[in-house]
Amino acid sequence: MHNESLLEDIQEVNLAYLLLAQRMLKEDRETAMFRLKIDERMADLMASLSIKQLSQMARSNQLLCRLAYVDPDQLMKLFENPRELGMAQTHAALLMAADRFSSSGH
Repeated sequence: MHNESLLEDIQEVNLAYLLLAQRMLKEDRETAMFRLKIDERMADLMASLSIKQLSQMARSNQLLCRLAYVDPDQLMKLFENPRELGMAQTHAALLMAADRFSSSGH
């Protein structure tokens, strides 16, 4: 029963994520592509999916979104200096931007 509840939670998160991603793409495509770490082809596909298709995708037993920080050291850098907590959001954006460009070969 616990697994069934967990699966329902995963599917709910998936649908919320997909709907948010689609809304972001429709409102500000370039910023959304950056934040979602997707390319133009994926952005086109995501923006064109129907609610039915999004629901079908959401019914996966795997999370469709993933933590943007793949390196634990990268994540810890956000919390190292308490005097710079006000800069954490900017620092996070810079770290994720660097990761996007390093993984895409630019």
